[in-house]
Amino acid sequence: MKQVLSYFSEVRLELSKVTWPKREEVIKLTLIVFLISAFVGFYAGALDYFLTKILEVVIAR
Repeated sequence: MKQVLSYFSEVRLELSKVTWPKREEVIKLTLIVFLISAFVGFYAGALDYFLTKILEVVIAR
């Protein structure tokens, strides 16, 4: 039990050393991740759509 308490004490000490990001930075980075994800999703969807149409033309022949 002493080892467990020691472990959590060390965890708490290490977490106190962490430099947490400011709220504005978190919002900015979240927006960047969202925009990149939306772009990649749109790109993958468009690529899938066009490849499907090409495959339909090839199969229809």
